[in-house]
This record gives sequence, C-alpha cells and structure tokens, in this order.
Amino acid sequence: MTNPYIAIIVPTYNHEKFIGRCLRSLLNQSFARDKYEIIVVDDGSTDKTQAALKVFMNDIVYIRNDENMGLPAAINKGIASTRSPYVVRVDSDDYVNESFLSVLYMFLAENREMDAVSCDYLLVNDREEVIGRKNCMDEPIACGIMFRTDQLIDIGLYDESFLLHEDRDLRFRFLKKYDIHRVELPMYRYRRHDSNITNNGEADELHRNKLVEKHGEEAR
Repeated sequence: MTNPYIAIIVPTYNHEKFIGRCLRSLLNQSFARDKYEIIVVDDGSTDKTQAALKVFMNDIVYIRNDENMGLPAAINKGIASTRSPYVVRVDSDDYVNESFLSVLYMFLAENREMDAVSCDYLLVNDREEVIGRKNCMDEPIACGIMFRTDQLIDIGLYDESFLLHEDRDLRFRFLKKYDIHRVELPMYRYRRHDSNITNNGEADELHRNKLVEKHGEEAR
C-alpha cells in the first residue's frame, strides 16, 4: 500500500474473543480500501489473540510486543509506524459501522480549520445489543476520534506513564492548543463487558489522582 490517507491504530491485549469482529468491521468500510491501513499492535497477548489474527495477516500491519508495554506505549508504537496524515484509534473489543472512516475523513479533509473530529457512539453488550446512545462530547471515550497525525506528534503523543485514563491526559493536552469537533452520528460501537480495563477500581483511583497532579482540579 502506498501513501494511505488514514491509519487505524488497533491496540490489543488478550482479546481473542473480540478482535475478529473489530477487524471485520474495519475491513468492511465504504472508504476505498487502498486509502487506509489497519495497524494492529499486539501488546504481548498471552491468550490466542495471535491465532485469531492469522486470517487477517494479509490485510493488516502487524506489530507484536514480546512483553506487555501498556496501552499508551502500544498506541504510540502504532502511530510512530505510519506516515498517514490522519490517525484514528479503535480498541480491539469495539467495532464501527461502514461509514465510520468516510464521514470522519470528509469532515477533516473538507474543513482545514478543524483539528480533530469525534463521532457519537452506541453502548453495546457482549451480544451486540444496543444498551444506550452517547454524546461523544458529554461522555467522551478514547476511541472514535480522527486526529491529524502531525498534531498528535506536536503534543507529544500519549503519556506512557498513564496505564489508565491515558485518553483523558491526551485530551487535556490536545485541547490546550487544538479543538475536537463533534459529528452527531453514532458510528462507533463501544462494547461494555466485565473485562473492560477501566473496571479496576484501585488502579482507576491511582491514575485519577495522577491526572489531578498533572492537570489540576479540573481533571478530577
């Protein structure tokens, strides 16, 4: 593939159950297939994630960490591997609808004054039943945001010391210099399940305090 417009970064760790659904949705986009790349960063999975990925190897850029480096480090590694001018993160337990790339790309390509664009999302359970629709500005998540790659590099990418709430730290730093605009279409499917990384209460509190130390009380 030469000069893809968009890089989709898919960090994954022990998501053998979900990675196939995620990648099928990314391969089934209305956007021209030769204009985007899917970069899967396997962050040292110890389950059967590698086996689940075998069927997709001709369609993805595969990066494997021998050891688990943590989510922000895995995402940074994916971003560093691309030369695409636009980048969007999709977590490996989530999936998107077929217009996801086309709509977000159109907004940024046709509006040079826009820095990044985010879409609304649907909450789904393990049976892929919709359990709610969310406004991406009122209840932001880490994914479904298309950035200009050079702007992410400009703010220093993800802080690798944040093993939780890495997205909130990135957003605080990004919004000091740039803007994120909303597309009022629920094109992202955010899966809610028991193994979500944010379910670890003690680690969650630790990194929330870390956010406050770095960004002040507004981060609480």
